[in-house]
Amino acid sequence: MDERLQNIKLLILDVDGVMTDGRIIFDSNGVESKFFNVKDGHGIKMVQRAGIQVGIISGRQSVVVTNRAAELGISLVYQKALDKLTPYLDVLARTGFNDSEVAFVGDDVIDIPVLRRVGFAAAPADAVDEVLPHVHFTTRNRGGWGAVREICDLLLKAQGRWDEITARYFR
Repeated sequence: MDERLQNIKLLILDVDGVMTDGRIIFDSNGVESKFFNVKDGHGIKMVQRAGIQVGIISGRQSVVVTNRAAELGISLVYQKALDKLTPYLDVLARTGFNDSEVAFVGDDVIDIPVLRRVGFAAAPADAVDEVLPHVHFTTRNRGGWGAVREICDLLLKAQGRWDEITARYFR
């Protein structure tokens, strides 16, 4: 597994069920809310500092996702992607990366076509059973509860960047 992780230059994340716990809340005015984990966000910032790009491919369209992506400095954002392979191929064309340089984290059957292509495929602990045969790694944590952070830490450690990126916290 470490060999697969050493080549990763781009981490692509699904949103609902990966970056969030999958719940979508609508208030009485129809305003949508999602729960994001701050530790996941910090993990994203750390891999970005290590030079790994981060992108989002989501099946739903949401202002909340647009705002969270902007807050985290993620510019590769594709929403309302009912066929996730199409935006994935666009990402490859835009970045010049190949499949072996990309990690993808997904949790549902819509994610399988991308999970089958990438160099490192991962799923949160609560992914649907059909996804699991298509991933190289399943996190201990559920989506929205630290699964993304777990992948970020794994990437940093496998690439030998953990000590450098976290040194400021141990001074």
